[in-house]
Amino acid sequence: MTSADFAADPADFAADPADSAADQGSARLRAQLDTLTTEAFRPELAEIDRLDTLEIARIMNAEDAGVPAAVALQLPRIAAAIDAIAAPMSRGGRLLYTGAGTAGRLGVLDASECPPTFNTRPEQVVGVIAGGPDAVVTSIEGAEDSAELAARDLDLLGVGPDDTVVGVSASGRTPYAVGAVEHGRRLGALTVGLSCNADSALAAAADHGIEIVVGPELLTGSTRLKAGTAQKLVLNMISTITMIRLGKTFGNLMVDVRASNDKLRARSRRIVFLATGASDQRIESALAATDGEVKNAILTILGEVDAPTAEKLLAEAHGHLRAALDAAKR
Repeated sequence: MTSADFAADPADFAADPADSAADQGSARLRAQLDTLTTEAFRPELAEIDRLDTLEIARIMNAEDAGVPAAVALQLPRIAAAIDAIAAPMSRGGRLLYTGAGTAGRLGVLDASECPPTFNTRPEQVVGVIAGGPDAVVTSIEGAEDSAELAARDLDLLGVGPDDTVVGVSASGRTPYAVGAVEHGRRLGALTVGLSCNADSALAAAADHGIEIVVGPELLTGSTRLKAGTAQKLVLNMISTITMIRLGKTFGNLMVDVRASNDKLRARSRRIVFLATGASDQRIESALAATDGEVKNAILTILGEVDAPTAEKLLAEAHGHLRAALDAAKR
């Protein structure tokens, strides 16, 4: 056997084009992450694992205390987005939260709480998460890299001009969230981009960009912490204030609450009492006459009308109890 037998073919060492492209893509992504505030390394916390539990808890608590202040800086943008969302929703449009990982789960959580709180239809506020329903409880993080997947998910939902697509991404660069907003705009939907980095691609792609800059995380890049808290606060505002604008409340009472269990049935009775001051007997009678509809029961008591009239007045007022009360008293 000669040395020629051991000579390698130069082609054996040639770079695989696919591997080269992957390396270049990885390098670009690392460079992107290096520019993100949410991914920044904090050397002052490099030995946090040496601290006792109480001290770590104090540090985390102090970190979280700054989140509301960061949200406050964006309140005008948040309010403008909500006013824009309420208009198409009043015409029957939908609110769709789109995101991957933690951001997607927060959207699903907020959407799932709207039917019992505001008696919305299940399809009225929807959480769309990269990877589908399984991604809510199982990490399917790779799904976040596909803008095409986001477009497909929106197409399956038949998104149109009366809908609102809210892209949620801590980094503001997640392809799934950015892709959802871009495709939503192409479909004529109103779009909102919620991120936790300034000058994000997500905010730039949306009609309404909201950037809650909370700074680097306690654990480098763990955006389920401050960024997640900020996103939850903003989603709370979006859904709650939109529902207030749609007449789902009477003052600070949840008059469209759906009494689907014992606790909510008790809450319904209490809400009618707080709104009217009526006796227990009157409240039970009103709820029975209106099939447990809190808003209708309040109108029968305060407006001194029967249940069919209350239903008619609320329909004419597009569900706004104050307007229906004004009509009842004319």
